Amino acid sequence: MHIPDGFLDLKTWGGLAAVSAGTVGWAIARTNKTLGEKQVPVLGVSAAFIFAAQMLNFPVAGGTSGHFLGGALAAILLGPASGILVMTTVLLIQCLVFQDGGLTALGANIFNMGVLAVLTGWGVYALFAGKRNLISRVGAFLAGLVSVVIAASACAIELAFSGTVPLRVALPAMAGVHVLIGIGEGLITVAALELIFRVRPDLIGSLRSGKERS
Repeated sequence: MHIPDGFLDLKTWGGLAAVSAGTVGWAIARTNKTLGEKQVPVLGVSAAFIFAAQMLNFPVAGGTSGHFLGGALAAILLGPASGILVMTTVLLIQCLVFQDGGLTALGANIFNMGVLAVLTGWGVYALFAGKRNLISRVGAFLAGLVSVVIAASACAIELAFSGTVPLRVALPAMAGVHVLIGIGEGLITVAALELIFRVRPDLIGSLRSGKERS
């Protein structure tokens, strides 16, 4: 899903870079107002976990593979603004250090995986957020699944808008395979939350209070 250099035209990557910069600016301002000193290390730990988890690939259909994205998990743990900052940090490191995704496409990759995935995951989970029960687990699973499919679909639309590949080809291909990847995403999200529920249940709650952690 990481778009390389040369796959997006100027109007697309330039516009998405501006949108991503504005959204990240909002997230920084929001987080500065709402995040307490005790929660700052949680951002670092969350970013490190998501970065490490993304290194692990799992097989899907047709000989392809997928990896954990983490946008929904970041949103559930930290809320949307802090989740966007965590994902942006991960994507920056991947681009600048590991050349995973192009520099010109960085704004698009942040928009897809760091903004859309986080906001979608947060929105879906918010519909199910509540006590620790089967419903909340279903919500976490769907948050992971839907966030991946939405991010992949946005990537396909951007490629089509840039004239790289027709939408009728890109959208079914990207959405189809990422439904399978999204299932893995949902399962990993639920498993991670189950572990955190057991060892640090106090970390879950940004959505239940209806605001960022403070």
